[in-house]
Amino acid sequence: MHLRHLALSCFRNMKMTRIEPGERFNLLYGFNGQGKTNLLEAIYLLGSPRSFRSSRLPEYICHGETRAQIQGEVESGGAVSQIKLTMESAGRRVEIDGKGIQRASDLHGRLSAVVFSPDDTFMVKMGPEARRRYLDRAVYTGDICYLRCWHTYHSILKQRNHLLKKNDYSCLDIWTEKLAEAGAEVIERRRQFVHQLNDKLKRHYETISGGTESADIRYNPEGVLASTSGEICRELLELFSSHAQSDRRYGTTTAGPHRDDLRLSLDGHPLKAFGSQGQQKSFVLALKMAEIDNLQTIFNEPPLLLLDDMSSELDGDRNKNLMDFLISRDIQVFITSTGPLPALARAAEHCAVFLVEDGNLTFEGHTTHE
Repeated sequence: MHLRHLALSCFRNMKMTRIEPGERFNLLYGFNGQGKTNLLEAIYLLGSPRSFRSSRLPEYICHGETRAQIQGEVESGGAVSQIKLTMESAGRRVEIDGKGIQRASDLHGRLSAVVFSPDDTFMVKMGPEARRRYLDRAVYTGDICYLRCWHTYHSILKQRNHLLKKNDYSCLDIWTEKLAEAGAEVIERRRQFVHQLNDKLKRHYETISGGTESADIRYNPEGVLASTSGEICRELLELFSSHAQSDRRYGTTTAGPHRDDLRLSLDGHPLKAFGSQGQQKSFVLALKMAEIDNLQTIFNEPPLLLLDDMSSELDGDRNKNLMDFLISRDIQVFITSTGPLPALARAAEHCAVFLVEDGNLTFEGHTTHE
């Protein structure tokens, strides 16, 4: 997958911005607050219905404007597509080759991207919600059906919670059964993704750490041990039943896939409690490498990699390991940094450099970044 051209209009702080990126490495550097992360977000939104940042639709639009647009020319699977995203306060509209689409699945796989940002490192230290958000985003990138089942589950959950808040239990059993059925599919797809990722994670972390530690990622939903959808559904019904009293007391559904967590560990110990800052960064880096490998298997071509604030997130050997990995693959990379990156010297002839100032981009050619 490659992004050939990108044009932004009134997107965040970018009034009118265009870029023709290089096919391999692209360095976007400048002071903080100039729009570097906004550019990565725009690229990501060309292939995803949700941003990797927490944002409401009006926040995408420049102050004083009524709409924002992102247009990109994307090459994927040997075909070239024109993708146009228009965002207004009332909603968003997506067009592919001039034709509007109604389903997110029509966009899926056109431009897949893996993001490595400071938030990904923070998720290790934060609560379950941050890890669930990462998990749901990562599963959807490679699973065209996941967004549908996720929305179905949360729509039913909203209705069930509405009944609980009103103390209306007349139809609660019906909605509980529906929630268990939808939850079983969410759990099944999450589990499959984590299982596919784990071996790749172990291999990449072993390379980064020199084989001294063993990384592991597990998804163990509360109260669910079964592996088939029918059995998972039955176990979820038992879980909801065991939490019925607390659900009524608090007026909300207190257990289920919307409250599950990922278990990240090194040598069997929780990464959050026992991992150093360096180990946590190495773990997340290995996780991103595993995501790239996983998507390459699914789509038969590598996704884009968006590296936000590389100068603060990676250093020393981690930079070298990442560059070895990226140079060995035909992958298009977008990197933001506050300044030149010596780590990119090995890829200088394949790296396009752009200065980002106040939402504007200036192409500076190819440099050694030393």
